[in-house]
Amino acid sequence: MSSSTSSTKNDEGDATFANASATKNIPTFDGDEKAKATDFANYFSAYSQLYHQKQMLTDHNRMAAYHAAIVGNSQVFKDKVVMDVGTGSGILACWAAQAGAKRVYAVEYTDMAHHARNVVRANGLDHIVTVIQGAVEEVVLPEEDWERFGLTLQEEQNEQQVLPDGTKDQRVVDIIISEWMGYFLLRESMLDSLVRARDTFLKPTSGLMMPSHATMMIAPIVDEEERKHQQNDYAAGMEDWKEFAETTSNLYGVDMSVLESNFDREQKEYYVLSSRWAELPTSCLLAECAVVKELDMHVCTVEDARGVGLSVGEDEGNGAPFDFDVVGRSYADEDDGGGRAGPISGFAGWFTVDFKSRTDDAGKDVAPQIPNPAYLSTGPEMGYTHWGQQVFHLPSAIPLLADQTTRIQGTLEMMRTKDSARLYNVRLRFSSSRRRTSSQDRDGDVLMKGKPEELVYQIP
Repeated sequence: MSSSTSSTKNDEGDATFANASATKNIPTFDGDEKAKATDFANYFSAYSQLYHQKQMLTDHNRMAAYHAAIVGNSQVFKDKVVMDVGTGSGILACWAAQAGAKRVYAVEYTDMAHHARNVVRANGLDHIVTVIQGAVEEVVLPEEDWERFGLTLQEEQNEQQVLPDGTKDQRVVDIIISEWMGYFLLRESMLDSLVRARDTFLKPTSGLMMPSHATMMIAPIVDEEERKHQQNDYAAGMEDWKEFAETTSNLYGVDMSVLESNFDREQKEYYVLSSRWAELPTSCLLAECAVVKELDMHVCTVEDARGVGLSVGEDEGNGAPFDFDVVGRSYADEDDGGGRAGPISGFAGWFTVDFKSRTDDAGKDVAPQIPNPAYLSTGPEMGYTHWGQQVFHLPSAIPLLADQTTRIQGTLEMMRTKDSARLYNVRLRFSSSRRRTSSQDRDGDVLMKGKPEELVYQIP
């Protein structure tokens, strides 16, 4: 999943209509009515449009991976209770029913639920799939289903079917499926809802999450044409401002130059310090990717969803480390393409997800095994996916020199913005150095060491 979200401020800059609750959670969890309304307008409403659903349904890498995971493991789905969180058009729920599930709860917050019901009915699956419209955090399973579909808790769960808070234990779901991933995995914060759905509905040790695991990675890239295009747009914007300020002063007698620094900040944040969606070829990659976060969907927490490289409960931390060696061209290999011409234009981030057996200690020997694992990558090697890659261009490129290796060493942090729990910023701290490629000592024989840099990007 991926969509554009935003937040609205009043003239004083207060986050009066922010996509976040008072506790900085997503509004569907504990937001007031105003926060929920803003969240719906800025986030959920896009998913109620069929054109947006079609964009995802025509992403064949996405579709093939989920189809293989569900229909390709029909023996796992047979006679199981399934929940599809964020069902959209209902296609994953239909596949679960076709794979043999005895009951499927398709949960959808938006009015797309009406279309999902029509799809389910048109495919003759409405006796298995029930579409529930609402936030998954507020869903209660139909009381009549307990007897009708033989909903049962795991043997080790409370025999009284009552939780410590006095509510009925609803952990009767065998499999949760969801396409929850946003740009660079976390953007949109749907993971929060998925974690809460898991803790509320999934059987603790025998239940399965699909996808089961997720991994985030970054790599240095060469992408000079686009990087220079952004720089030129920024420069053109500032030239336009100067002309505007001069015209306003000459024609109307008001000096607007006092606002130039603020306009410059806005333009720089938009053109230079905002990530860009890209469909990169593999030739853009300058080094092997580095993993910056791994998630086991059976045990990850809402804290894990807050970002990457953060201290618990904080909006910053030590960051997730990366350390790249980018080898420049060799004089001896220029004809056959040895090494890279570069330069280093920035970094690209993407993610992968796996649909495989449980690996956590509590469930690996209890839950059913997945006989036919499936895999989805949004990296350059896959070609088009609607997620693409998020590219973080550097303000100035780092050149690569022949017979020298450039080392980029640093950390990445990813944190939610102050005004929206669904949007994220990325902070990159790094330094570069060069050594002779022939040197075996990565820390010695340094020919050049650049000053440390810190850049903060918005993910729009």
